Amino acid sequence: MNKLNTLGHCIAVVSGKGGTGKSSFTAGVGAALAQQGKRVLCLDCDIGLRNLDLTLGIPDRAFMDFSDVIHGRCTLEDAVVPHNKIPNLYLLTAPVQLRHFHVLPSQMLGLLREIRQYFDICLLDAPAGLGTGFELATCGADRAVVVSTSDPSSLRDAQHTVMTLSQFDTGTLHLVVNRVRKKMLRNLHTTIDDAIDHAGLPLLGVVPEDDDLPLCQSLGRCIIDTQNRTAATAYRNIAQRILGRRTPLMRIR
Repeated sequence: MNKLNTLGHCIAVVSGKGGTGKSSFTAGVGAALAQQGKRVLCLDCDIGLRNLDLTLGIPDRAFMDFSDVIHGRCTLEDAVVPHNKIPNLYLLTAPVQLRHFHVLPSQMLGLLREIRQYFDICLLDAPAGLGTGFELATCGADRAVVVSTSDPSSLRDAQHTVMTLSQFDTGTLHLVVNRVRKKMLRNLHTTIDDAIDHAGLPLLGVVPEDDDLPLCQSLGRCIIDTQNRTAATAYRNIAQRILGRRTPLMRIR
C-alpha cells in the first residue's frame, strides 16, 4: 500500500441498540465514498459477531483481524481485504472470538494512526450497546454518526448514546434515521424533525427501508451495486454530505 500525502479521517458508526442497520449503513456509505475516488477502509469493531464482510458482499475472505495487526502478528497490508468488485474499498475485520481478546484503547489509537496514513476515510462499525467494541470504535474517531430507526425506543437509545460521546465537539456528531417507511411515520404521528429533536443531533441523512438489502446479502452483493432509487441512493447522498457537498434529503415515498 502507498502512503497518502494527507492524514485520513475516521468516522465511528454507532447506535444504542441492535437492528438499526449500522453495518448496512457502513457498507453502503463506504462503497459510495469509494466510488467517489476515496480510498476507504471499513473497520468491523463487532468482536465475536462480525458480519460486515457479508454486508459488503465479500464473505469469508478475511483471515487476519485488527487484533492481529495491533499485536504484531501481521502487517496492516496483510490484514486488509480489498473488495473484489469496488475499487478503493477495503475491509479490516474484527476478532472472531471474545475469549482471550485484549486490546486497549491506546493500542487502537496506534492502529488508527497507521490507518490514517494509507486511507482517506475509515468507517468504524461499532457493535450495538456501549461495551468494549463501542469504546474501541469511538476512542480515536474524528466524528461519529449515530444510526437510529424512527421508533421511539430506538430514538431514546440514540439519546443515551449521545450522552456517552462527550469527547466529540459540536459539529462532529450527526444522526442518520434508517429503515424509514412513510406509512410508519404517519402511524406514529411523527416526523423526521421529531427524530432530530429526540436525538438532539443535526441530521446527516434519511435512509428508507429497502427490501433489496437482505436479498443483496444473501447473494453476496453490496447494495450500492444496485441501480434502485431507495437505500443505495440515500447512501450516495450521505457520502456526498460527508465530503462536504450540499445534497438535498431524499423524499421517503
